Amino acid sequence: MNAPEAPRVDPEALKSAKAAAAARRKNRSFGSRLRSWIDLHVFSLVSSLGRMLQRPFAAAMTIGVMAIALALPIALWLTLANVQRFSGTVRASRQVTVFLHQDVGMDRANAIAAQLRARHDVAEVTVRSPAEGLAEFRKMSDMAPAVDVLEGNPLPPVLLVEPADDGASVATSLRAMPESDVVQQDSVWRERLSAWLAFGDRIAWVLAALLGAGALLVVGNTVRLDIQSRSEEIGVLQFLGATDGFVRRPFLYLGAIYGLAAGALALGLLAVAGTALQPALARLVTSYGSDFRLQGPGPAGIAVLLGGPVLLGWLGAWLATGHHLRRNRPGT
Repeated sequence: MNAPEAPRVDPEALKSAKAAAAARRKNRSFGSRLRSWIDLHVFSLVSSLGRMLQRPFAAAMTIGVMAIALALPIALWLTLANVQRFSGTVRASRQVTVFLHQDVGMDRANAIAAQLRARHDVAEVTVRSPAEGLAEFRKMSDMAPAVDVLEGNPLPPVLLVEPADDGASVATSLRAMPESDVVQQDSVWRERLSAWLAFGDRIAWVLAALLGAGALLVVGNTVRLDIQSRSEEIGVLQFLGATDGFVRRPFLYLGAIYGLAAGALALGLLAVAGTALQPALARLVTSYGSDFRLQGPGPAGIAVLLGGPVLLGWLGAWLATGHHLRRNRPGT
């Protein structure tokens, strides 16, 4: 018995059917296309999250490594920002302190202050009398016993000069005054502090680049392993005509989820570290008569700390899937 012949397909009819199907897809409303697009992305997101939750230990290890890599440079940046805030008044202040000779009276001190206020390179001058200086010493609990045993007031009048510029030229002219005994300006110390903070900021950038690259490689390797476990499935999809975007989309969501979870964990680590350090810092700054408290990254910093890892995870997944798709195309 002969086998039945395969039905003959008219090429023109097949061409017409394909054209009709394309026309139907083209004539779909914008709302219908938008719903299909949203459904595809929701499906990719949910399936990626489900596959990650199927391997909780491996996912936790990846997220933990990424979180530590992200938290280290952010912690250094926050430390530098808090140091800058703590020392900001000292660094920004250009004040020059002039201790006059002991025999200079208050009338002459006020006259010198008036002359200095008339200068274009001087912003403000404050005169502190010997009595005010002694009262300030009395407020210091450590110095009060020493002040009580003094006979008379050994303190001279003091001029607090606020220059209009960096203060170098003003300090030089103040030292040349015959009434000046000691002129004190901490410009060298401020410059060194600024240099150290700039160096620390550069270290933070280098550390962020290195650890960011490490986080990128961690996500890329994790996604690569997931791609290898699904290589046959991907091959079937490609054979059936699936586009690169369709194949790549679930892995991109997987990388973004890893990044978001790592950013959230890094925020938690920074919060725990800040809580642990605050009591010791409070005891330290209290000895200086300050109520300084550590400040976190703020809303903008939180957004960057969450968005940056998402971008890193997405990029790592994109590189891994792109490499696989280029090497495993049907017919190559």
